[in-house]
Amino acid sequence: MAKAKRARTTGSNPASIDAYLATVTGERCVALDRLRKAIKSIVPGAVECISYGMPAFRVDGRVVAGFLATAKGCSYYPFSGSTLAALAADLDGYKQTPGSLHFDPEAPLPLRLVRKLIKTRLAE
Repeated sequence: MAKAKRARTTGSNPASIDAYLATVTGERCVALDRLRKAIKSIVPGAVECISYGMPAFRVDGRVVAGFLATAKGCSYYPFSGSTLAALAADLDGYKQTPGSLHFDPEAPLPLRLVRKLIKTRLAE
């Protein structure tokens, strides 16, 4: 995790999602790779990118999802101030901020929840 955090905090952005994931170890890497595959299966036309120093996905030019490894686990970012609030009932039990959803890498986000997060974001 130290490498991923250093890349994020020094302004040295990874060149790709693969480069970012190469800096993440253990269960966090497994969970984030699984999340990446889930996002790609839900929006197969999404373009992988780095936005605000984190792995992200663009659809029609706008960022609709992103993720990071954190010191305590993993986080999902909808790149929206309203997506998480709109799905509050579905997110009970997850720690979050107004712009991020935190999860334990040993209990990854279920595919059905990722699907709801992305579909809600795309509908905005």
